[in-house]
Amino acid sequence: MNARDAMPEGGKLTISAHNVSFNEAQNWRHGSVQSGNYVMLAVSDTGIGMTGETQSRIFEPFFTTKEPGKGTGLGLSTVYGLVNQSCGAISVYSDQGQGSTFRIVLPECKSERCQPEEQVPSCEPALGSETILLVEDQSAIREVASDYLMRLGYNVLAAPDGAAALKLARTHNRHIDLLVTDMVMPNMGGRELAALLSEMYPCARVLFMSGYPDCATPGQDDSIVDGELLQKPFSLKTLAGRVRSLPDVS
Repeated sequence: MNARDAMPEGGKLTISAHNVSFNEAQNWRHGSVQSGNYVMLAVSDTGIGMTGETQSRIFEPFFTTKEPGKGTGLGLSTVYGLVNQSCGAISVYSDQGQGSTFRIVLPECKSERCQPEEQVPSCEPALGSETILLVEDQSAIREVASDYLMRLGYNVLAAPDGAAALKLARTHNRHIDLLVTDMVMPNMGGRELAALLSEMYPCARVLFMSGYPDCATPGQDDSIVDGELLQKPFSLKTLAGRVRSLPDVS
């Protein structure tokens, strides 16, 4: 979609993939990879290109050069997070009027290593009764996770961002035992929300959700916040297991 928008009068979109080997670590503008064998995916367009300033911020959450209502600014930041979570790297090369090229490298996976593990019966998630404040700006994830946790017996308060979550916490008449929040959201992010909520509920535990490795979101404050991290993507059973395993949530 970005390539389409960059070529309003038409143009050429090229997608290619090939194997590459690095004899030493590669340090790119937006990431780095260790030596080894990789698969490189390249996507190029002949569109309007980008300025250096735009390229420096292209992977920041909510950064967009599109008109209001035309984009969320989350597409490339999500790609950045997933690529880094997979031990890969992404880079962008662009000049105004000369188009843009995005290159992604991911570790090579031998076919014998990529066979799915034999499925074994898993235990059903433990039930609970605590009150959870669930904060996630993606409505589909929020609704599915909320419904699943409620079916396990939890009382769930769901909000789309930090500001709405604080308002809900102030008007709710029950103690909040656990905050489960996405790290990157509009209006107020997860770190700021956790700090403010701790003033009202100092004993509440915190579980952050993020698609970025080690909470390293580009363009975001990397201050340490007391809480555990659940990497996206995750299964509902994984979410339930992490909620159940947190200290004082039993």
